[in-house]
Amino acid sequence: MAKTSPKQRKTVGRVMHEYEHGELKRSRGGKVRSRRQAVAIALREAGASKYESKQENKRNLRKTKSKESHGDTAQQEREGKSHVGARGRKESSPAMGGRGARHASSRRSSASHGRRRSASHSRGHEETRAELYEEAKRRHIPGRSKMSKRQLENALH
Repeated sequence: MAKTSPKQRKTVGRVMHEYEHGELKRSRGGKVRSRRQAVAIALREAGASKYESKQENKRNLRKTKSKESHGDTAQQEREGKSHVGARGRKESSPAMGGRGARHASSRRSSASHGRRRSASHSRGHEETRAELYEEAKRRHIPGRSKMSKRQLENALH
């Protein structure tokens, strides 16, 4: 068997986890009881089977990743997650406080935010990206160097 990629190893791990928890199903119905069969299913889903062509393996991996991204695996259905990135929540968007979120809540100081905006606009001065970056640096906001001006504004307010 060829060396597996990290994506393939993750898929194999997920399938074996499902097997160990009795969630892995056979195509004809019922649970998979044989560890050997579970390994075969895992390798097939990961696109790492030595019994299939390169094209078929690619197709299988693509199909599996699609299934994982839509939340159609047994593990995700049991845990109520809608897709792979979700950590204990239905979604994993920054708005939900998931992966990539800067703060626990974006409504921290909406009143001061409004005053600050109006004050800067009344003077006719809008902050440049460099100024926003310096403020983000002062507040130790992670990922600031890769942010656009709009993203910096959102992170600061």
